Amino acid sequence: MKVGIMQPYFFPYIGYWQLIKAVDTYVIYDDVNYKKKGWINKNNILVNGEEKAISLKMSKVSQNKRINEIEIDNDLIYNKKLLKTIKETYCKAPYFKEVYILMEKVINQEELNLAKYLTNSIIEVCTYLDLHTHILLSSDLKKSENLKGQDKLIEICNMLSADQYVNAYGGLSLYSPLDFESKGVKLEIIKTNDISYQQKEVKKFVPNLSIIDVMMFNSPKEINSMLDDFTIIKDFYPLLHIGS
Repeated sequence: MKVGIMQPYFFPYIGYWQLIKAVDTYVIYDDVNYKKKGWINKNNILVNGEEKAISLKMSKVSQNKRINEIEIDNDLIYNKKLLKTIKETYCKAPYFKEVYILMEKVINQEELNLAKYLTNSIIEVCTYLDLHTHILLSSDLKKSENLKGQDKLIEICNMLSADQYVNAYGGLSLYSPLDFESKGVKLEIIKTNDISYQQKEVKKFVPNLSIIDVMMFNSPKEINSMLDDFTIIKDFYPLLHIGS
């Protein structure tokens, strides 16, 4: 069984969804510390041909708290402005109508817990894209509190009887395939290939935007083809020791 583990993010880029589709069980890593300058509560969309950040309004954030200990500020006026920005940006996009309904549902939800809010949004997008990966929260697993880094990931894999762990490309320099293999788990890295699509009124394609941008300009069927457009790196251990 293949398992993927990743922190929850606010409408993350296409690579995040590639990982979800590539595994059998996807674990939302919600019981690790929140990073203020990370992408957990924000992302970029395309405004007037350029990247522009959108974000959730947060309440009393702290890097000393875990993601599932933080709440969002459900400010109705702020949410209305956020939806207005999305609407004004993408109202002429081919799939605006159906995607905007999804945006309204997610952004206007009453859930205040950040982890649950983002989990709900991830499930909504998966439903829209017809992805059937089993999704669960890491906080629902009874894990050791003494483990750190990759040892925590290996423990989760073992708890779920996984024989393969798939990680995003950023894990290439973080994790040791040999350490995973010693615990009966094959480590693989997923690398997104060069993906592009027609963005209206843009001379040059702007990559790695929020999945919002992808959904506005592409059908679920087209997006699913993009989700399969990646490379799996299996034998990368020597890459970590070049020049050492």
